[in-house]
Amino acid sequence: MNLLLSDDYLLQDYPENITNTIRSGHSTCVRFNRKGDYLASGRGDGTVVVWDIETMGVARKLRGHSKQIQSLSWSWCGRYLLSACAGWKAILWDLQDGKKYREVRFRAPVYGAELHPWNHHQFAAALFEAQPVLVDVQDRKDVQYTLPTAPEYDTTKQTTTAMIYTAKGTHLLSGTSKGRLNIIDTTTRQLIYSEKIAERSAVLLLRLTESGKDFLVNSNDGIIRTFHLPDLSAPDLDPDTIQLPLEHKFQDVVNKLRWGHVTFSATGEYVAASAHNNHELYIWERAHGSLVRMLEGPKEESTYLEWHPHRALLVACGAETGRINIWSVTSPQKWSALAPDFVEVEDNVEYIEKEDEFDIHPHEEIQKRRLDQEDEDIEVMGVVANKTELEKEADNFRMPILFDLGESDSEDEFINVGFGTLRRKSPGDQDDGEGTGGEKAPAKKRGRGKKK
Repeated sequence: MNLLLSDDYLLQDYPENITNTIRSGHSTCVRFNRKGDYLASGRGDGTVVVWDIETMGVARKLRGHSKQIQSLSWSWCGRYLLSACAGWKAILWDLQDGKKYREVRFRAPVYGAELHPWNHHQFAAALFEAQPVLVDVQDRKDVQYTLPTAPEYDTTKQTTTAMIYTAKGTHLLSGTSKGRLNIIDTTTRQLIYSEKIAERSAVLLLRLTESGKDFLVNSNDGIIRTFHLPDLSAPDLDPDTIQLPLEHKFQDVVNKLRWGHVTFSATGEYVAASAHNNHELYIWERAHGSLVRMLEGPKEESTYLEWHPHRALLVACGAETGRINIWSVTSPQKWSALAPDFVEVEDNVEYIEKEDEFDIHPHEEIQKRRLDQEDEDIEVMGVVANKTELEKEADNFRMPILFDLGESDSEDEFINVGFGTLRRKSPGDQDDGEGTGGEKAPAKKRGRGKKK
């Protein structure tokens, strides 16, 4: 109902202004769950924080890593969360109790790990200077399968730097440090397609739209490429006939900006990106390939970007402060959407009520209205589709409320002492006034007095 009070809320598909800021430690990456009611953030100290979007409060704190969190990935049901860190391991968390469900160690640091969209017991990981692996954690002892990095005819030394699953989870898309894009069959674990899309530039990021029909590639050459993805799960698929049509190339031909992190909008109609050494966020429209918005925010570079799965809401991690900045649509309320005869006035107007306007109706009339409502026809013959077990689990799971979240580490308890470096306030420190939406307090002047 609150959406109806907003003016032209249906016409605004992308955010406009920064509306909120949250922080718990120094955040390095963020990820929404499928429903968009929770946001997971990974910190530089290895802690994973789960935020409630409605209250902007901390719902969970998961501690198990000792190094910086590199990537986060949710299960389809929203109960499991996969976190990978630079400390050579990944942890699958069960948010029902906030404990470790599985812990997997690798032979190299992790670039990133992606959870299977329909099976939380399987995920893929891209490793630093090592071949990628497909991990099965169905049993207590994990099984790691090595995946190919490049076709056999390409003898160039390269590593896999990014990986994502297709919408149905039957294939993996991977990018390499030499600009090669691969498609891997998750059943046979064989390479069925490979193409070099960026010359002498590493693939930094791969992202898929919600529909799974399009994906983007962010490479180190300063070009964001969007492609159409065919149905790889078709039974009559011939790997020799696979084609990935290039849709758009987004780049800054004037300033030659390098893009940091890129994401699709909720509907896939827009592409948003952050730039290195630049505090602005860029939003392009895919239909025409044109730049539609440059979002202003804090005077710091954004390292990670994430778009809400259902709303025009964008979150980004600040590189220096580690804060999570939130952009959304700010529009005046329109009460006439609910009451057409509602009139907004600038000044107070004395209202004269009618003689019978607020009369109490007799009990017989109220009972008659209630009986008339009971006579309305109710649809009982409609067929309700049977839900799968995974859909039932997603509908039934609700994250339990925890009242003991450990020691507080709110915005007011930390001081920024350098680039990406924070320390906890001591009792003698003065408050610098940099709270959420607050203004910085004036600094005290210190100097030597004159000797008499």
